[in-house]
Amino acid sequence: MVLIIYYLVAAVYLNNLGYYNHESLFYIEKTRIVFDGVGARLKVMGLTSPMIPFMATFFFTNISYTLAPALASALGTGLLFFVIASTLIKRRDDDFFMYLLLAIFLFHPGILYTAASGKSTYLVLMFFFLFFLNLLKFYRSNTTFHVSIASICLVTLIFCDYKFVWLTLFFLPLVLTITIHSLNLGEQESIFRLFLSFNSPSLRRKLVNKTFALYIIIFALPLVAVLCYKLLNLTHASDLNYFNESPYATWNVLIDKLSFDQQTTNTNYQIPEISLLISARVLMFCPMILIAIYLFRESTYQILTLLTPFAFIEFLHLKYDKVYIAYQYYMVFLVLAFLCVMFKSQTVKNQKTFRLILAVTVIVQLYTGWYFLKTSPIAEDRNFLSVLTKRTEDETQSDNADIAGYINSLPDDVHILLDDATAYGVVAFVNQQKIKALTMPYQDNFLSGVESPDKAADYILIATDKNLVTGYTQLNNRYLVSIKRTLPQLVFKRVYETDNWIMFRVVK
Repeated sequence: MVLIIYYLVAAVYLNNLGYYNHESLFYIEKTRIVFDGVGARLKVMGLTSPMIPFMATFFFTNISYTLAPALASALGTGLLFFVIASTLIKRRDDDFFMYLLLAIFLFHPGILYTAASGKSTYLVLMFFFLFFLNLLKFYRSNTTFHVSIASICLVTLIFCDYKFVWLTLFFLPLVLTITIHSLNLGEQESIFRLFLSFNSPSLRRKLVNKTFALYIIIFALPLVAVLCYKLLNLTHASDLNYFNESPYATWNVLIDKLSFDQQTTNTNYQIPEISLLISARVLMFCPMILIAIYLFRESTYQILTLLTPFAFIEFLHLKYDKVYIAYQYYMVFLVLAFLCVMFKSQTVKNQKTFRLILAVTVIVQLYTGWYFLKTSPIAEDRNFLSVLTKRTEDETQSDNADIAGYINSLPDDVHILLDDATAYGVVAFVNQQKIKALTMPYQDNFLSGVESPDKAADYILIATDKNLVTGYTQLNNRYLVSIKRTLPQLVFKRVYETDNWIMFRVVK
């Protein structure tokens, strides 16, 4: 409870300083549509991705729309601590390890970022932790119940961040290794176990059946859940991957492109991330994972389990080569390393030296967490640390807030045409009463409004040439030129202007 209060104070304080990020603004905007909008709101609620973090903000909308994501992340991070601490008490009721955990959750800048930013990282960390926790429980008990729970956690993790669906690729070969180990054979080496199994008909049949059963238990539920969700997208949006590729459904499609474009065109050009060096960066960020690997050194298949997240982030770098590895993918190693230490710490003979090494490692991780956040190639990460340490007003979203303030001053009966693929930051600051005055792409009359603005809109929000997203929306200066050719009798009167946006009144 004290931690939750600590996180809530930090979240509210940063919010009052004007701190927002693209993910939290996207959730705020979509939540406003769901509760106050006009049109096909059910489609917005069902197809906005990631689904679980988005719906988690619903519980706090009665307090404040703009605070809801931050409140969700603060309470969620407190719950994450509770889950890890409860597991620690069951495994090893030792105050030293609780102090280490508390130090991480109090002072690690990545945890503070998770708790106060309104991002979905807290859910990713929670279900990533529970997934590997149940795998380790299965290794000890050989009970398929834990595999079933791990499968449910994996499904939830995928719906918190769809990129984790690729984690299943690296468990495909690992399942065979796990199955071989679970066979009751005198031989310890996996290669000899495999040789014995294939040369005995009964063992071969048992190996095949058990491997197939584990595949079904681990992967059937995630695959079916993703397939059903894709069919839902196909039914309502005519696109299987709408939730993952449309800027109207997820915030990171556009932001990832902008982030990479900004970095590669910046005068202070940063060297792109290089394969294998990403794993080296992980070891620098979380040296405790080396201790975890050392503790599991006697079990090949368990070490392979710990190495799957390394393969996962290397794959992400290759698959999404124009996207920087986000900070949250480094954070998962923090909870994984602590989980492994929690499981195997009692096997160490020299506890005094071991505890000293752990304490030093945690101190190093506090520094590297701060350093990685400060030098992150993603501007949002650096901005959070800047606002947190300098405690000055964040002007990043002032432009969106200004244009939203003008919209709030307009009469209630006007109709405003805007594209929330790029202007979701504006909609996030619009008053509850004015949401119904906005005509956006989720509504059926948006396309007719774009083609004939004189019949559907009193005002149009246009992205200026200075706006970084002007090339990603139809409503820009080029649109005005083309519509004037089509409807020369229309007059667009400029009524309000900021650096990134211009509000035009449609004179009919």
